[in-house]
Amino acid sequence: MAARRRRGAPLPASAAGLLRFFEEEAKGIKIRPEIILILASLLIAVTIIMNKLIPLIP
Repeated sequence: MAARRRRGAPLPASAAGLLRFFEEEAKGIKIRPEIILILASLLIAVTIIMNKLIPLIP
């Protein structure tokens, strides 16, 4: 009896399952990348403003 073959495209060869690692659902906090960019921009802006208002070396 012949072995059944899959109809879909074959998966690429993975090194010890590393390719499939990212397919699993990750647990933890999920934050959109846009939020991270906004927070980073705000941190940079606050740092620049604080350096202008309160210089460390007069």
